[in-house]
Amino acid sequence: MLGTAAETKKRRIPLTVIDKTGQSNPAGQPLVPHLTLHQLAVFVATAQGGSTRAAAERVARSQSAASSALADLETALGVQVFDRVGRRLVLNENGRALLPRAHALLDQAGEIQALFGARQDAPLRVAASFTIGEYLMPALLAGWTRLHPASPVRLRIANTADVIAAVAHFEVDLGFIEGPQTHPDVAVRPWRDDELVVVAGPRHPLAGRVATARQLGDATWVLREHGSGTRQVTDAWLMQHLPQVHVGHELGSTEAIKRVVAEGAGLACLSHHAVASELADQRLVVVRCRLPAPRRLLATVLRQDRTPGETTLRFLRHCGVP
Repeated sequence: MLGTAAETKKRRIPLTVIDKTGQSNPAGQPLVPHLTLHQLAVFVATAQGGSTRAAAERVARSQSAASSALADLETALGVQVFDRVGRRLVLNENGRALLPRAHALLDQAGEIQALFGARQDAPLRVAASFTIGEYLMPALLAGWTRLHPASPVRLRIANTADVIAAVAHFEVDLGFIEGPQTHPDVAVRPWRDDELVVVAGPRHPLAGRVATARQLGDATWVLREHGSGTRQVTDAWLMQHLPQVHVGHELGSTEAIKRVVAEGAGLACLSHHAVASELADQRLVVVRCRLPAPRRLLATVLRQDRTPGETTLRFLRHCGVP
């Protein structure tokens, strides 16, 4: 039997509205767009490439799909995250605040997927300054690969300034440097000590002798380029202890410096790690002096506002970082 009119008025029929995306909400409440990992991935790719066209290539989507995802992201947030400057998209204040958080969420999503599949992890992106990248990282990477064959590492070797910039701009997950430089967006933490030695070719006049500060000041020096961590430490040591410094060559490669110095063209101040094999076979010799040995601190570099992923933390522990 049907109830009375009064009873009918008291009944409430729950009504659910389904929108075109499959989302639902109680009747009368506005639909709120939700963020998606795809939108965040397009946002990060746009920040890196400067346009939705570049982002589309990075995320393997069409440019229209990338533009739509970015528009949906800004709708969901209720703010714009880019300023339109000509044809380029430049992060504004909102975008700069979102970028580290978007990176962190995408990293965490990748780690969750890795828990439930046998697929190979995305490569860990590491940047290292030249001495570290060429003389310390090879053995560390070989050991890492043996222990973690499903976790590849993509290594970029550059000078200290470029390594710091790569970390600050989210181009790599982790950096290793050998100079005292820093940046407001990164955290630099001690890693290990490194001793530098003055070396010469075996036929150099100071080879096998104990050189005075005046003799070192009169000599010709072969140095790394400006921006190199080795150059910064060398310049500080030379300027502190020598009456003058004659720079004969500035080279962008430690290997090139060693070859030039081995031919007798001057002296160099290089990491002991970098010249170990040349000293062993006497292609180079140590020039002894009574000055205190130049030393430096090797360090790691991470974004201050980005929480390291589990793979990054495991790699740091593998490298002996406390």
